[in-house]
Amino acid sequence: MTPALDLLGAHVSTDGGVSTGPARGAEVGARAIQLFTKTPNQWREPPIVPDEVERFKSEMARTGIAVAVAHDSYLINLASPDDKLRARSLKCFKGELQRCLAYGIPYVVSHPGNFMDDHDAGLRRNAEAYATALAEVPGAVGVLIEGTAGAGTALGRSFEELRDLRNGMTEEVRERVGFCLDTAHLHAAGYDVVGDVGGVLDEFDRVVGLAHLKCFHLNDSKAAPGSRLDRHEWIGEGTIGAEPFRRILQDARLTKIIKIIETPKGDDPVHHDRRMLERLRSYA
Repeated sequence: MTPALDLLGAHVSTDGGVSTGPARGAEVGARAIQLFTKTPNQWREPPIVPDEVERFKSEMARTGIAVAVAHDSYLINLASPDDKLRARSLKCFKGELQRCLAYGIPYVVSHPGNFMDDHDAGLRRNAEAYATALAEVPGAVGVLIEGTAGAGTALGRSFEELRDLRNGMTEEVRERVGFCLDTAHLHAAGYDVVGDVGGVLDEFDRVVGLAHLKCFHLNDSKAAPGSRLDRHEWIGEGTIGAEPFRRILQDARLTKIIKIIETPKGDDPVHHDRRMLERLRSYA
């Protein structure tokens, strides 16, 4: 296996418990997995069960999965001007960090929030909430802020916004903050992924710094470039096409970056995830 494929994998289901994730990853041929540590569309916070934590760690070792990352809840909005929603979101996000710390998962991938009222105020609220959560949950777990497609008032559609979110945090926690880019989101946000994905990465390096890029979501898109629509498609079968993924997998700067597919599962998740990962391996 080439180094570019050492950290290639898929988002997997944790139906039946977080400890079921590694085996599902191994079944599709993943070397890295992304998962939810709780039901993503509910506020309910599950308890941390020591036996389940040990099963997860044992399964990671047994299956040979190199790394797992978590994705935070869809309900969280740390940029909200509504004090009650922001407080609830902060509590929920701290729970995400605490569970990852217990499971030994190094990163939580997090969508920035929706500012709703004023852009700059929302960005400031979002950065302050991230900083508060990290300060109140010390340890080895970090946050990977994910670039968004930019629909509505969503933050994170530009590299400048991603940079400003990180820079808006205190130095004490900033070292625990990195980034996750998504090919479909970049495409929808107006970056020229199709024509010059290398140039897009060069721009990210200038504005943010490639040293802070820790994860890449590899998804084709059903949407037009610049549409602000987040619509994932199977690799090589959407409006992005095969070539940008080939270039990403052959880019030596990205060898140590975790690469995760979030492509459609269809009626047979194992089959479709397996064929997408095989397709990406052929590009490398």
